[in-house]
Amino acid sequence: MLLTWRRWRRARPFWGGLAAVLAGAELCAIPLAPLKIMLQQGIAGIPSVLMGLVMIVMGLSAWFAPHYRGLAGVLTVLCAAAALVMSNLGGFLIGTVLGILGGSMMFAWQPAAPAEPGAAAPGADAEPGDGAPGAGAEPGDGAPAPSGP
Repeated sequence: MLLTWRRWRRARPFWGGLAAVLAGAELCAIPLAPLKIMLQQGIAGIPSVLMGLVMIVMGLSAWFAPHYRGLAGVLTVLCAAAALVMSNLGGFLIGTVLGILGGSMMFAWQPAAPAEPGAAAPGADAEPGDGAPGAGAEPGDGAPAPSGP
């Protein structure tokens, strides 16, 4: 079961999504108050909750639909930057910093290339003169000639 969890986690931008979910939860938790008071706050409370919910949804979409990681990462960073102005300095800077880090990790994540069954490490079984790194280069095969006295 641990191997299944590890395989699932590595097949998607897990840590970026986790940071985005935590940032969204932190932004939602700061202005929590009864609905009557939150409606009286006006612009101070409603955008905080909405931006937090958008960040949570973007983090979850990075987990469950990793092919949308670019869009999710950009929207997370934009929401985190907007939260800096609209939501108590972005949840006292914690939500903004987590959101920017999470969004950038989601955007930068690349899926691992599938390993080819017959592929070996580069230069592992290189013949001298075939141009592979670490192989002995012979004159005339594109390698610079050794300079001598």
